[in-house]
Amino acid sequence: MTERLQTLSGLAPTPKLPAYDRSRLKSGILHLGPGAFFRAHFAPFTDGALAAAGGDWGIEVASLRTPDVADNLSAQNGLYTTLIRDTSGTTAEVIGSILKAHVAPRDPAGLLARLEDPAIRIVSMTVTEKAYGFDPATGGLDLKHPDIVADLANRHAPRGVIGYLVEGLARRRQKGIAPFTPLSCDNLPSNGAVLKRLVLEFTSRIDADLHRWIEANVPFPSTMVDRITPASTEATYADAERLTGRTDMAAIETEPFTQWVIEDHFAAGRPAWEKVRGALMVEDVSAYEKMKLRMLNGAHSLLAYLGYIGGYEFIRDVMDDTALAALAYRHMHAAARTLDPVPGIDLDNYANELIARFANKAIAHRTYQIAMDGTQKLPQRLLEPACEALANGDRAETYAIAVAAWMRYAIGEHGNGERYELRDPRAAEIAALIAGVPRTGLALSAALFTLPGLFPAALTGNRAWTQDVSDKLEILIQDDRLPLF
Repeated sequence: MTERLQTLSGLAPTPKLPAYDRSRLKSGILHLGPGAFFRAHFAPFTDGALAAAGGDWGIEVASLRTPDVADNLSAQNGLYTTLIRDTSGTTAEVIGSILKAHVAPRDPAGLLARLEDPAIRIVSMTVTEKAYGFDPATGGLDLKHPDIVADLANRHAPRGVIGYLVEGLARRRQKGIAPFTPLSCDNLPSNGAVLKRLVLEFTSRIDADLHRWIEANVPFPSTMVDRITPASTEATYADAERLTGRTDMAAIETEPFTQWVIEDHFAAGRPAWEKVRGALMVEDVSAYEKMKLRMLNGAHSLLAYLGYIGGYEFIRDVMDDTALAALAYRHMHAAARTLDPVPGIDLDNYANELIARFANKAIAHRTYQIAMDGTQKLPQRLLEPACEALANGDRAETYAIAVAAWMRYAIGEHGNGERYELRDPRAAEIAALIAGVPRTGLALSAALFTLPGLFPAALTGNRAWTQDVSDKLEILIQDDRLPLF
């Protein structure tokens, strides 16, 4: 059996290696949620910043749930391989910025100790939208979320991301230690502002003095992150071993494109991320974020729902269907019409770039993976811009197609009767809503439009648009082999 990746010595000559002295690196960042996207995005950007400008910005990671990734990183002394795939081939980079991995359920006290260590100046996170414990209907704290319920009841022994952040900040305040900067890198609109609201709503219920201290002293910068990152497969691990000469069970694969727009508001410094290609430090991230959510993520969701119900496994396969590729392009331009100008970005060029990225044959991004958690993704990707499009006199037809495709996917059954799991935090509610409902576009859309807190009144109250959704859903129910729209 091939030796495990544990050091930088003796590797095959193929991969790019860290361009700094890893033995001298000290921790400055604690990252919650060391999933594939973090390893394809945040850690490589930090690796580049360390190579360009140095500094004590090594990363410690912590898993708040499953231990697999943290255990694999621990077994490899934090080292792992990023595979960059495009049609010209695959290259490898070994990332060295991770110094230690924690598993919170095994040692919650250890994680809290790291949160209160003054050496930790940034606490970043990629925990997925559903882990924050926010109510999508209000944008505030979801008082029924299991982690929020548990952490409000027992604030000093947290289990969720908000609970850990609050307890860590509380301990630092109590000991006179400067706060860390919480840095959300999840695909949430205004993710920093959302995180700040959740933290402040949480503290308002437990400690008024802590609430005021956080409000006055803790910045919550928003970020916009973009890099397509499929789930790792046996092919990922095989290619990592081929290119490095070592077994790497933390390896990930991604595309050449990478972008990170960051609001430059930090309490105690940051790595020199602006020295890395693709990173941009700005005063306000909102224009870039809205562009990405509406043009990239919205089109991605459209293709994922249509692709999955049509029997396509990967987005690259969907893009081989010229009609669907043209529909994605049409939707991107419809989304662009809802945007204000974005500094430094030509939206037509951006759309062309997205089409090329989606069609990249070297990236195997599963439609089923992208389709998950739709109730948390639809509002910012599709429903909000649909409202604006209708208000501007646009028919919002591509949005109707996307919503109809989500509704068809939400049935949880292929045309041949084969069932599949609807991977969504509100799957039980959806199933209850459509149980016993006739399998017609009109009946199913009417039921799903009543899902609490999801569809705004500007959409459900627009009879022409809801009829369009109903008609398109009926077509998809009758023929989920993707009739042309």
